[in-house]
Amino acid sequence: MSRVGKKPIEVPAGVTITIGDKNEVTVKGPKGELTRVFHQDITISQEDNVLTLTRPSDSKEHRTNHGTSRALLSNMVTGVSQGFERTLELVGVGYRAQQQGAKLILNVGYSHPVEFTPAEGVEVEVQGNTKVIVRGINKEHVGALASNIRATRPPEPYKGKGIRYEGEVVRRKEGKTGK
Repeated sequence: MSRVGKKPIEVPAGVTITIGDKNEVTVKGPKGELTRVFHQDITISQEDNVLTLTRPSDSKEHRTNHGTSRALLSNMVTGVSQGFERTLELVGVGYRAQQQGAKLILNVGYSHPVEFTPAEGVEVEVQGNTKVIVRGINKEHVGALASNIRATRPPEPYKGKGIRYEGEVVRRKEGKTGK
C-alpha cells in the first residue's frame, strides 16, 4: 500500500490547477506556472481545494507510479506557491563566488574560473563571497543546478575544503601522521 500516494494534496489559496487531456496537469500560482504529463493509469481528481490521486490496481507498476506522481504534483504545488531554494557554502582559502548578471562565476582553486548559467526559471544569488543561493519553482532544476555547482569541487575529508550544502557535515579523516 502506497502511503505517500494516498495522502491528499492541499491546494493553497492563489493556486489554480487545470487537469487536461492525457493527464496533463498545469499548476499556476503567484511564483509562476508548471506543466507536467503524468502516467495515464493514475487518476487525478480535484474536489474543492484538495487533490487526490488513485490507481486502478495494486500491481507493482501502479504502486510505484502512484507515489511518484503524488510527490511530483505536490512539489509542483509547493513550487508555484512558495518556491524552493538550496544554499551552498564555499570553504577554502581563496575560494569565492561572484555574480555577473544571471551567470555564476566560481574561483575554487583551478587555473580557470568555472561558470554556470542557470536554466530558465532558476536564479542564483551570491551573498558575501562564499555563500551561493539557488532559487526556483521547479525542485528538479534547483536541485540539479545545486548538485552541479557542488560537483565542481566537492568537500574533501582531510582539510574540509570544497563546496558543500549549508548544514552538510563532512566526515574528517586523520592525515598520515595520525595513528
